[in-house]
Order: sequence, then structure tokens, then C-alpha cells
Amino acid sequence: MPTQGISVALAKTVGQIVPTNLVKFREDQSGMAIATELLTHYMPGGVVVNESDELMGFISEFDLIKALDEGKDLHTLTAKNLMVTDRISIEDSASIQEAINVMKHHRLLNLPVEHNGKVVYTITRHDLLRAWIGAGNRKKGGT
Repeated sequence: MPTQGISVALAKTVGQIVPTNLVKFREDQSGMAIATELLTHYMPGGVVVNESDELMGFISEFDLIKALDEGKDLHTLTAKNLMVTDRISIEDSASIQEAINVMKHHRLLNLPVEHNGKVVYTITRHDLLRAWIGAGNRKKGGT
């Protein structure tokens, strides 16, 4: 018999989720270094941040594949050349439901989470599913 889902009330905010995507890139990192890191960590993408960890953009596997398909050399491209600059993110105080709505509306696989204007991590659909069933929550009071 399948296990019933546990209420999302267990994790009320995005800040209570234990994230699986901690990958961050800097604007000057090479496309090849980014591709290698994404493959090493089995992540579909990662945030691009400045020195202050403020969100600058996002790079996905699709962005890298698109560049390769266009005949570009990942060794010569940087994150700044590859990133998408739509700065979609959510505060760690946002509800799980808000995160789900943002990810559905924008068709995102990853959603950067900010605390006081700085990116702290990225949540994935996997993280949201884990939180929904109560398998990926931080202990009470953790952020």
C-alpha cells in the first residue's frame, strides 16, 4: 500500500528546506568549468552571483548545450556570456506554496533562495517534493 503524503505544514517556509543544490558560479568562471561542476554535482543549473553573493543570473545545462550547438567554445565563454539574467528568486521566509507557484509559473527546475538580499542556496523540484512529504526539512528554528 502506498504511503500517504505528509502535509506541507511540516515545512512552512523555504528556509526550512534542506537544499540539494548549493552550486554557485562567479561571472568570470569559464563555461567548461561550469559544465564540469554541474556534471560533478548532478545539478541541472546554478546561480551566478557577484562577490557579495547577490544574484546576477542563472546558468542551466540547456544554456551550455545551446552554446555548444551554436559552435561556441565553452573554454572561451564565461558565466557572464552564458547566464540568463532573469533574476527570479524567492526569500527564505516565503512559504513552500509560494515557491511551488513561482516554479510552476516560470517553469523552473531550480529557484534561488535569498536571505537579506544574498543567495544562500537554490531549491529544486526534488527539494520541494521532499519538503512536501516531510523528508527534507530542517530542524525547528534552522535557516
